[in-house]
Amino acid sequence: MRHLIVQALPLVGCLFIVGCSSTKPLPKYEKPMARAAVMKVRTTAYTHSESDHVEYGRKTALGTTLQCGPIHSAAADWSRWPAGSIFRIRETGEIFQVDDYGWALSGTNTIDLYKPSKAAMNQWGVKRVTIENLRWGDPQRSLSILRGRSRFRHVKRMADQLEERMAEWMQPSAPAGDMQLAAAGPAADPRPAQTDAPRAIPVAQPVQRIAMAQPVTPARSSSPTSRPASTQATREAFLNSVR
Repeated sequence: MRHLIVQALPLVGCLFIVGCSSTKPLPKYEKPMARAAVMKVRTTAYTHSESDHVEYGRKTALGTTLQCGPIHSAAADWSRWPAGSIFRIRETGEIFQVDDYGWALSGTNTIDLYKPSKAAMNQWGVKRVTIENLRWGDPQRSLSILRGRSRFRHVKRMADQLEERMAEWMQPSAPAGDMQLAAAGPAADPRPAQTDAPRAIPVAQPVQRIAMAQPVTPARSSSPTSRPASTQATREAFLNSVR
């Protein structure tokens, strides 16, 4: 009898953990920020050696490897920044690509920045920064991935929200800072037609192409009184570099 009890203890422990995780409350819901070319957002940091990330190692939610180089990995709620979204932090000049998500980000406007070590993660802490959205990700691809994992409550929340907002992403002519879906596929010319409508940020190309992009350095004028290059100029320079 004692032997059977000892054998049953691990199973009871597992059931207890699963039960606790299933009742763990989701993060407090935050109203989505209006999508724009420039946004002020709250950022945190994470690394692959954290206890809640050990089981995934250096893998992202896309199945790729966490990046820390010319383009860094970032995690976010995919209903606000779809997978493949690329942005630049003005304060540091670093470029990040959203290829991950996490429980604490579901339903929030926070972006989690990948750092290669716990020391670097702790050094970043929590910061409000200004980001330039260089390219929005693909909401349809994001929804397809999320729907296959909807047994997890935080993933289902993102999928439901993304599905509810899909009409916004599908608008043929969106406000400045929004994206237009490229119906013709990856080979289509990402440049918008010359019309009187505000220019939109094109859809992200496949991750494999984006990963080769180099950081964008805003152009500087020789005049000491000149202002830094505009966000639009920075975005156009970045898009030209990945074509």
